[in-house]
Amino acid sequence: MSKEIYLATVKQHNKAQDLWIVIDNKVYDVTQFRLEHPGGEDTLVDAAGRDATKDFNDVGHSSEAREMLKKYYIGDLAAADIQKKSPISFKSFSSTKIRFYKS
Repeated sequence: MSKEIYLATVKQHNKAQDLWIVIDNKVYDVTQFRLEHPGGEDTLVDAAGRDATKDFNDVGHSSEAREMLKKYYIGDLAAADIQKKSPISFKSFSSTKIRFYKS
C-alpha cells in the first residue's frame, strides 16, 4: 500500500530546494530533477506545491517522461483531497428547478 499524502502537505514543499508536485493524483518529489528538466528549473518551481496534472498533460509529455516520474514517486494524493477536486455531477441538480428572469 502506498503512502497517502494530503495536498496541504504538498503545498509546504513549494521551493526549488524542496519541490513536490501532484500529477494524476500521485505525489512526486522532483527536487533532484529540477536542474535536469528540459523546460528549465523555473518550470518545475512554478508548479511546486500544487496539482500540476493539467500543466503536465498540456505540454504533451512522452511515455518516457511518464516513466521517469516513477523514480520520483513518493505517494498518492489523499482520498479526501481527490474527492474535493472531483467535478460535481449535473445529476445531483436534477430535482432543482432553475428559473430565468428577464432583466
